[in-house]
Amino acid sequence: MGGLLDCLVKPGNDKVIVDEHATKLVPIDFAELDGWSEDDHVAAFRTFLKSCRVAPPVDAAQAAARALGEAVDAPTARAFFENYFVPHTVEADELGLVTGYYEPEVQGAHRRDERFTVPVYGRPGDLITLGAESERARYNNRISGMRETPGGLVPYYTREEIDAGALAGWGLELLYLDDAIELFYMQVQGSGLVHLDGGTSVRLTYAGKNGHPYTSIGKCLVERGEMSLEEIDMDKVKDWLRADPARGPALMAENESYIFFRKLDAEEGRDGPLGNEGVVLTPGRSLAVDTAHHALGTPVFVAVPGLEAPEGSPFRRLMIGQDVGSAIGGIQRGDIFWGTGEAAGAIAGRTRDQARFHVLLPNR
Repeated sequence: MGGLLDCLVKPGNDKVIVDEHATKLVPIDFAELDGWSEDDHVAAFRTFLKSCRVAPPVDAAQAAARALGEAVDAPTARAFFENYFVPHTVEADELGLVTGYYEPEVQGAHRRDERFTVPVYGRPGDLITLGAESERARYNNRISGMRETPGGLVPYYTREEIDAGALAGWGLELLYLDDAIELFYMQVQGSGLVHLDGGTSVRLTYAGKNGHPYTSIGKCLVERGEMSLEEIDMDKVKDWLRADPARGPALMAENESYIFFRKLDAEEGRDGPLGNEGVVLTPGRSLAVDTAHHALGTPVFVAVPGLEAPEGSPFRRLMIGQDVGSAIGGIQRGDIFWGTGEAAGAIAGRTRDQARFHVLLPNR
């Protein structure tokens, strides 16, 4: 849901979508998609099928996918997309941008003790959200979370106020972590796998935000000259935050956005984290998108010349829009889900590249 350097790109990538009044979709042939024939269409189909199963089918493609099921071979999967969809190139004055996100693994406990002192809060009952959760990017430039007071509605508590104890004693504590910085990054990513004493684990998923705009602290560090764009990564930012007990919390407080979680039960969280669409995210295939431009479940072929896929080839894949994020705004803006754990986090932390988006729309 949130890249390390949202809204920043690597040196030389100086064209990122900001104004989309000139944007249009132009139909093309699948033969014009560079990398289409080499893609793993079975993996793309199975990811798409997850989206088809969360709601009654509304078009022929969804119904056909459900009828085929998971036991498809490569020719059948490719033929499915080519028969039911038409690829459209996004033509815009500027190029697009992809970042990456992942599910962090952290240590936690059910009860507060000397080590585990950082509470993970569930959604407060007094939080009034003014915008749909699936449209967080649309509301990221304004306050969209409120609470009722005797004097009327006021903005919900900021990160700094919550960290100072604004919600303490409300009974909202789901778990406790041993590191406030790890909680911060879990909130940026929107999910987390928490390992507890005794060898058990629990998955946490997004349950709401306080409605304050999201601010990238990585972007703040680059703009202030604390780090260069060439050298910055997640580990370096964490080291910077931990190096000074005053400046770390102060910088994190500049991101006034605060995420609340809910626990997934054993069955719901068995196979991985959930996206906003309510399906288990697929590493390298699930994409966080802006729902002002793409309905959840939409297939999008993403070509990223500067990004190397795990198998070593240029990243050119059919992905499925199954998640959203506060900083994911624009028709050519996406966040690639890379998986769970440290290795996935390392890839996510360095993913910020120009990209070309090709939207697959139903062939009616």
